[in-house]
Amino acid sequence: MTVGLVLVSHSEKLAEGLAEVAAQMAPDVTILPAGGLPGGGIGTDYDTVVDAVRRADTGSGVVVLYDLGSAQMTAELAVESLAEPGSVTVADAPLVEGAVAAAVAAQGGADRAAVLDAAVSATGPAELADTTSAAEPDADSVELTLTNEVGLHARPAAVLARSLAPIEADVIVRLGEQEADAHSVLALMALGARKGDRIEVRAGGAQAGEALRVVQELVQDNFGEPA
Repeated sequence: MTVGLVLVSHSEKLAEGLAEVAAQMAPDVTILPAGGLPGGGIGTDYDTVVDAVRRADTGSGVVVLYDLGSAQMTAELAVESLAEPGSVTVADAPLVEGAVAAAVAAQGGADRAAVLDAAVSATGPAELADTTSAAEPDADSVELTLTNEVGLHARPAAVLARSLAPIEADVIVRLGEQEADAHSVLALMALGARKGDRIEVRAGGAQAGEALRVVQELVQDNFGEPA
């Protein structure tokens, strides 16, 4: 069982679209949209959110994300009405980035607290750095050329982050002068690494060698994409 996610938005289309994107990165996670008013209007509906939260809880709890202030109020009221409100957390996090980060964390088997932390900590390009990586100086490294069609965009980045989650290693992916924590989907995407780009992967820690092996295999397998 994984932590479930509920996406509360004033727009039904926005919630559904974001749930679809997040599901591509976390196929085993229950991600339910709760957007708009009955009949298709703009707004948030208490009953819709309550129903989504109940259905999203498969036993490991739920993290709820929202877009605007009144959506937060609706989400919190819905959670308070539950028989076990302690199993659900409303995250004060960016909706899009938070949903992506939370989905990947949940797919990796993180508990509710860790999924919440992933959502709250989610940022975009600000996660990039051009300083000495955390994996240095006692790090192993390998250079790899991306051959999959979309490079390190959404789904491949999620596959990489998920695959490294259980491995005890600090892993940095570097493209040119920029680098990203390989455990962060958003940071990997922000690198903008495309097909044909050559990346450097550095790993340190108890399972550094295993981490590099996993990354090499993923790149060689085109992250599971058709050749």
